[in-house]
Amino acid sequence: MSVLKTVVAGIIVVAGLSSQAVMAKEWKEIRIATEGTYKPFSYIADGKLTGFDVDIANALCEKMQAKCTIVSQEWDGMIPGLMSGKYDATVASMSITPERQKKIDFTDKYYATPARFIAVKESEIKETTPESLKGITVGVQGSTSQASYLEDNFKGTEVKMYKTVDDANMDLANGRIDLVFSDAAILADWMKSADGACCKFVGGDVRDEKYFGVGKGIGVRKSDPDLRDRFNAAIKAIIADGTYDRINKKYFDFSIQ
Repeated sequence: MSVLKTVVAGIIVVAGLSSQAVMAKEWKEIRIATEGTYKPFSYIADGKLTGFDVDIANALCEKMQAKCTIVSQEWDGMIPGLMSGKYDATVASMSITPERQKKIDFTDKYYATPARFIAVKESEIKETTPESLKGITVGVQGSTSQASYLEDNFKGTEVKMYKTVDDANMDLANGRIDLVFSDAAILADWMKSADGACCKFVGGDVRDEKYFGVGKGIGVRKSDPDLRDRFNAAIKAIIADGTYDRINKKYFDFSIQ
């Protein structure tokens, strides 16, 4: 009789786990994190989160028929917050890199843009090689792929870390640093503003898969491959039906896909 009870109990446990697995794969409600200080990808306007990443997240959720809550999260805590279960995914312009893939999983890329340097228009800096930038001060957002790239490859350059790209840009505009290094789309958008009219691109596109990966992906926990797969299917769907292109054109005058 005790053996029978043990078998029955085992069946109940297995059934319970199977039921939980099925429920987990439904993903009717998803909590998504973005940064909120990374215009035009994510920023606050009229008290609400908006931007390319936010619109993409909402479009993906609509395709998945999921109720999504989008929250702002400071960049330094983005991956730790995901891993601890604070939210289920990040749609935050995060580069898919080997280092990050050790901790979390990623969807296919949903956009890819190069990194670039900017300087004030009066600057005589033209080349942006490690040799040419010795003794130069470059601003960059901390804990980013761009920051890692500079620290590893520009040993003779003074790399100054900032909490946000906007903070670095303002120091550049005010003559406190010589260059800013960030995502080209972010910098291009800022240079359209009154504050950014001071500045120009210098050097060329910077692409290095070791640091910048193959593009930007949606981050999920390694324990949630089903959620990753649902996002991948939704990414393909919004590209196929033209939704992605409409969102792209809302923020950029060039394709970032």
